[in-house]
Amino acid sequence: MAPTADRASSTTDAPTASFTDRARDRLPGLAVALLVAGVATAAGIEVPVIGGPVFGIVLGVLVATVLRPGDRLRPGLAFASRPVLQTSIVVLGLTLSLTQIAHVGLTSLPVMLGTLAVALAGAWGLGRLLGVRGDAQLLIGVGTAICGASAIAATQAVIRAKESQVAYAIGTIFTFNVVAVLTFPQLGHLMGLAPHAFGLWAGTAINDTSSVVAAGYAYGGDAGPYSVIVKLTRTLMLIPIVLVLATRVARRDAEAAGEPTRSLPWRTLVPTFLIGFVVASALTSSGLVPEAWHPAITTLGTFLITTALAGIGLSMRLSDVRRAGPRPLLLGAGLWILVGASSLALQSLTGTL
Repeated sequence: MAPTADRASSTTDAPTASFTDRARDRLPGLAVALLVAGVATAAGIEVPVIGGPVFGIVLGVLVATVLRPGDRLRPGLAFASRPVLQTSIVVLGLTLSLTQIAHVGLTSLPVMLGTLAVALAGAWGLGRLLGVRGDAQLLIGVGTAICGASAIAATQAVIRAKESQVAYAIGTIFTFNVVAVLTFPQLGHLMGLAPHAFGLWAGTAINDTSSVVAAGYAYGGDAGPYSVIVKLTRTLMLIPIVLVLATRVARRDAEAAGEPTRSLPWRTLVPTFLIGFVVASALTSSGLVPEAWHPAITTLGTFLITTALAGIGLSMRLSDVRRAGPRPLLLGAGLWILVGASSLALQSLTGTL
């Protein structure tokens, strides 16, 4: 009987041992990513226009260039780059109140949906013209269309793009966020935009939330709060975009494996983190997540994104970004101009300017 008992005990302990082994393997790389994220977060507080996530990937790349992380760090960096990234999207969902977003009104939806279509169509057309194809084209397009680094992070969690493409996309988005924060308030005053019109322009044409806040509140009046609500509404566009991308990836993987695509289970087509994002938003909308918690939740979610981007930066080499050349940056510039101009044009057409 003793051997049988020993075998049963060994079988029971195996999952625990496996979990412990995985955790031990991941700890060194995850610890380095957390350390870089801590430094990046502090830098982001000092320079909020840039923000922690951008500092995270930049510092990660610089550290990787100097130290060249070895195989011992790879499991932890991979964990930061994917599971931590997915968790950050769920956490940020807790700050989205669907009820509050509904107050934006139907009048602003044509502008938001129109600029989304312009960004995605522009990414396809300009990407072909400039020779920027594949994942880099998609990441820059989605980042410009929706919400910058957060949208790139959610897209990366589904399509599993190369670290160099993620870094270039975030760098491109960051460049034009800084330009927008510095120029949009002055341009808005020159055009004589009302605070709500400027808030809608900033919320649809500037990518990162921190940059929208900086530009909106710099303009004055109700522009700040209104631009934030518009920006949060744009963030919800992640849901259909990620669903479409997840379906494409699942079907592509099934075809590559010679499996039928019609019978794919819904768990394959709908990422778990997206379900968590929707549930988190529903909890906030129902009042179960007090608004007083939102600043702390935003801080946690931003830190998780920073950790994930630090992991991505630590996994890549600066030479990979250099090889991409200037064309992705030109794509980002073209999309930024297209979205900014189309937002004003759609406001004029719909009478919200």
